[in-house]
Amino acid sequence: MANTRKLTTEELVALANVAFLTDDQIDTSDPDAPEVKDWSKATRGALFRPLKQPVTMRVDADVVAWFKARYAKGYQTKMNSALRSYVEEEERHENHSLA
Repeated sequence: MANTRKLTTEELVALANVAFLTDDQIDTSDPDAPEVKDWSKATRGALFRPLKQPVTMRVDADVVAWFKARYAKGYQTKMNSALRSYVEEEERHENHSLA
């Protein structure tokens, strides 16, 4: 992100104001910023990729075997996805219990 510039105060204020709009208050009629309705050609992770951190951890052999048998070379990605789903579910549960 070496080419990223800092936002001006005016831009920061504009973003803050937009953040409070509901979907029906957002004007998508501007041809320079049309509403995207077809996401079929979208690429996941094209704009943001979480940082990966190598870790050493002990995982039950049968769990690793299960992922390897189903996903071969992508088994670590699937294991990460499973952990992420668990974290998101726990966070949803925590947020509901705090409300």
